[in-house]
Amino acid sequence: MSADEINLPADPDALRALFADMQARIVASEQALDAERTAHEATRNAVKLTTLQIEKLKLQLSRLRRMKFGQSSERITEMADQLELTLEDLEAEHAHDTCAIGEQAPAKEPPSAARKPKRLPLPDHLPRDETVHAAPDADGCSACGGALGTLGEDVTEVLEYVPGRFRVARHVSPKLACGRCDAISQAPAPSLPIPRGRAGPNLLAHVVVSKFADHLPLFRQSRIYAREGVDLSRLTLADWMGQVSWLLQPLVDRIADHVMASPKLHADDTPVPVLAPGTGKTATGRLWVYLRDNRRWRPSDRPAALFRYSPDRKGECPREHLRTFAGFLQADAYAGFERLYVPYRQPGLITPVACWAHAWRKLHDVYKADLHSVAAEGLKLIRELYDVERHCLRSCR
Repeated sequence: MSADEINLPADPDALRALFADMQARIVASEQALDAERTAHEATRNAVKLTTLQIEKLKLQLSRLRRMKFGQSSERITEMADQLELTLEDLEAEHAHDTCAIGEQAPAKEPPSAARKPKRLPLPDHLPRDETVHAAPDADGCSACGGALGTLGEDVTEVLEYVPGRFRVARHVSPKLACGRCDAISQAPAPSLPIPRGRAGPNLLAHVVVSKFADHLPLFRQSRIYAREGVDLSRLTLADWMGQVSWLLQPLVDRIADHVMASPKLHADDTPVPVLAPGTGKTATGRLWVYLRDNRRWRPSDRPAALFRYSPDRKGECPREHLRTFAGFLQADAYAGFERLYVPYRQPGLITPVACWAHAWRKLHDVYKADLHSVAAEGLKLIRELYDVERHCLRSCR
C-alpha cells in the first residue's frame, strides 16, 4: 500500500480517533503474538503478522509527520512520538522472535533479512583499534613442517562504543599459506554477540542501559548518534535490542530457577508509570520482586532478586510467577496472595510468613493518632522480638 492510498482525515478529532483505533490494533496484535509463541510454526506466523503491522504503522507515521494542523500540530507530534515508542517495542519483539526461529531452523535465512536496512560502511573518521589474531601455525605448517608465507588477510570491523565516543575495533586475521604443500592457516573469526553484526558488546550494553536505565527511547538515541556522524536507525537499534533480549534469556531463566528453588522468599510489588500511547496519559503497571536471601543462617547461599512486570495487580500475576515455588513466602496482606496458600496446591504447599514491618506500620499509625492507645503495647512487644532476634544472630556468629 502506498502513502497516496491512505486517506487520513483532516479533522483533528477524527485523527485522534484513528490513533486510538491504531493503538487498539497494536494491543490486539501483541496479544495474538503472546498466544502464538508456544510453537515454532505459530511463532513464524506471528513474526510475519508483526512485520506487516510494523510496515503499515511506519507508513502511516511517516504520512502523519508531514501533516500540520495549526494549533493541533503540537498535540499530533506528541501522539506520533508515543506511536514511535510502540513501534520500538514491536520491532525489538520481532527481532527476539526471529532469533528464536533462527535457532530452531538454522539452515534457513531469518525472515527479517529482507526488511533490514542496507548496511553502510563504518565511518572513516572514527579511530581504529586494531587487534591482530595470529594464525595457530605461524611457526610452521602443521601438515608438513614447511615455512608459511603470507597469503592475505581477512578484516572484520565492529562498531564499538567507549563512554563519550565511538571507536571501531578492527579484528585482523592474517592468512598464511605453506610454500611446500599449499596448506592454509588462519585464526577463526572473532566471536560476536550478534552473528554477522556490526555492534560490539560494549555498544550493545550502552544501548540497553540508555533505554532502560537512562530512559532514552531508541529514536532519541538514533538522533544522538547521528550527531557523532554514525548512522544507526531506530530499526537497527530495535533489532539489536531484540537479539540481546534473546541472548540474555537463558541468564534470566537461570536466575529464576535459582530464586524459585529457595526454601523461603520475600515478595512485594511496586507501581510504575507506563506510557499509554494514543491517550497522552500514563497507565500504572506493576513490578513484582521475589527475593532469595538466606545469608543470615546460611552464609554460602547466594542471594538473588527476580523481577517480573505486569500491566495490573491481579492475583493471577503472583500465582503465575510462583507456579514452581513451594516453601515459606514472606509478603504483605495483599489479597491476591491468598489463593497461593491453599493446602492442596501443586507442586507443594506455600506457607505464609507475616511481616513484622507491615504490622509495626499499622500499629504506629494508630499510636500516632492516639498516644494512649493499646497500640503502644504492641509496638513494645515488637521491639522486644527484634531484640531477641539480634541476640540470636550475635550468638550464631
